[in-house]
Amino acid sequence: MDNIQLLVDLHKRAKRQGPGGSVETRKAINLAMLDPTSPLKIADIGCGTGASTIQLARLLNTKITAIDFLPEFIEILKDNAENEGLSKKIDPLVCSMENLQFDDEEYDLIWSEGAIYNIGFKKGIIDWRRFLKPGGLLVVSEITWTTSDRPSELQKYWDNEYPEIDTASSKIKILEKNGYSPVAYFFLPEHCWLENYYRPLQNSFTEFIVRNPNNTNAQAIVEAEKKEIALYEKYKQYYSYGVYIARKLR
Repeated sequence: MDNIQLLVDLHKRAKRQGPGGSVETRKAINLAMLDPTSPLKIADIGCGTGASTIQLARLLNTKITAIDFLPEFIEILKDNAENEGLSKKIDPLVCSMENLQFDDEEYDLIWSEGAIYNIGFKKGIIDWRRFLKPGGLLVVSEITWTTSDRPSELQKYWDNEYPEIDTASSKIKILEKNGYSPVAYFFLPEHCWLENYYRPLQNSFTEFIVRNPNNTNAQAIVEAEKKEIALYEKYKQYYSYGVYIARKLR
């Protein structure tokens, strides 16, 4: 089993594949001023197993194209949508976010929670812009510094993991320079990281190792996850996910 399959095995049983929360998804919907009765066509890019997709389908009058490059995640999303009675509102699609075959100006809203880092924030907002209708909305969450200075240990870690990490003001400036008008932003609170993501992940480590005995790659993945969790617990005041809401200019 290669590293990608090991990561799938570790994460596919979780409700979330990254920090987030249902309250925060609803907050983003409200800040975007989305009318729950108005028909919306939405692309949820990097949907994972669909925690946000399901909530968007519940709360809005929408047809959602839910995209992830991992077929295992998409299969779970299909099951979850069927169990919730929402299959008619969700079209799951196995596809790379770098190879989207959408029509220009097809969507009212592009949504991406905890996933745009896979392509990079700047590239993502530029590449995806053409798929939005004039005046359409972009809602993305992105790892973001919450202070102007931070400890060197933390800076070194994130410079290696994701060099595009930056402050909210820098991310907003990128949006403004690339055809968007910022509407709102907020940071995910601590419970989105610990209670909603890291604690369930920690609780899955033992069974993951049991499923993959004597596998040094599996052990290395767990150690890397433990390091990331410990770093957040030590330095959580310095970074979070920022949720950015912006409107495409005509």
